[in-house]
Amino acid sequence: MSNYSVAKRYAEALFAVAQEQNIVNQVNQELQEIAQVIKENRDFLALLTNPKFSSEKKKEMVSELFKEANPILLNTLKLLVDKKRMNELKHIAEAFKALAADAQGTAEATVYSTRELTEEEKKDISTSFAKLVDKETLNITNVIEPSVIGGVRVQIGNIIFDNTVASKLESLRRTLVVNN
Repeated sequence: MSNYSVAKRYAEALFAVAQEQNIVNQVNQELQEIAQVIKENRDFLALLTNPKFSSEKKKEMVSELFKEANPILLNTLKLLVDKKRMNELKHIAEAFKALAADAQGTAEATVYSTRELTEEEKKDISTSFAKLVDKETLNITNVIEPSVIGGVRVQIGNIIFDNTVASKLESLRRTLVVNN
């Protein structure tokens, strides 16, 4: 089973419990923060995956460091330690975030542009493209990429809408090469 499939199963289980207790937003926020902490502190992840330390010692460290976290999230972290899956936390957090967004009728979108988009532009893009993927709104992350030359490229999951000058120029180049 691929790592993403494993991560998705853990995320779905955590999501089901969080949804049952009506704490999806709280768990999502805490999970994203914990994933960020572990991402920024590679030594801590190395410690949690080091076979020299017992699972009990690792769970004690997790309990102490994340004692303010929601109990179901803390129990999930301890389970990940037991199952030697702490290195999957980043993917679990991503999958959980997608599940939470989907449940709220939103989707994560990355918009590539040559400059920082204004809030009004983000709102317009969200309104326009959300309809195309049957969502109410999009949570937009703007990535500055000068190579697009102009226009925008919107990525929602594995769907890409490319309306950039660079892609139009490439399409024109291919047409000219084929016709010559």
